[in-house]
Amino acid sequence: MAIAMTKTGASVRLGIRMSSRLSAVLVAATLAAAPLVAVAEPAPVFTPATAAPKAPDSDGFLQRWLLLEPISKPNRTNTGFTGTYVRKALTTEYFPKQFGPVPKNGQMQTVAGTPLAWHAVDTNLFDVKLFNFAQDLGKPTYGVIFWAVTVVESPREITNARLAVGTNSASMWWVNGEEAAGLFGDRRMVMDDVLSAPLTLHKGRNVIRGAVINGPGLSDFCVRFLDADGRPIRDITLTTR
Repeated sequence: MAIAMTKTGASVRLGIRMSSRLSAVLVAATLAAAPLVAVAEPAPVFTPATAAPKAPDSDGFLQRWLLLEPISKPNRTNTGFTGTYVRKALTTEYFPKQFGPVPKNGQMQTVAGTPLAWHAVDTNLFDVKLFNFAQDLGKPTYGVIFWAVTVVESPREITNARLAVGTNSASMWWVNGEEAAGLFGDRRMVMDDVLSAPLTLHKGRNVIRGAVINGPGLSDFCVRFLDADGRPIRDITLTTR
């Protein structure tokens, strides 16, 4: 009786193994016959700027910029980014005509013996991810200063506008050569973190410049203009000329 039970149990186990193998073969055959489904790649953060003017996004954020490859400025922490330190660091002349003509895409600047290039880019996000910009180019991401320039074309004169800025970490911003905003201290990027005093966007061309300094950690910024009622200004376009 015990021998019969053993044989029966062995037969059951053998049947289970054969059934499992057959199932595996059938699954593999089904997968081999199934059509491959293309997996969408994530969109790149930056794309080269085109010749056509670019409108802000639906919330008014400026998404076209000329970015200079990062300037080395070692800082082990961001705790020392006082107003005095940041203002001195970001108003130092690192290259000739720093506040002169708008640079061109591919133009080279030499800073402390290091050649750095300007890149005209569009971002597909509301913020400009400087860390990714530097990383994609194989450039330093920590202990750096980034320079950014864009040209806002306005169809009309806009009075009582405000520049609204958020940055990680500290930064300074200029509109048509005049200082408009300063963000000091170790800070995270928050939308509309600092608003400028009321200013005027001229009909036609307006040059916006910014400089962002960071030690360790991520670097990014977001910029837009708000009207006198705090609404995003969207009837403007952006160029890099």
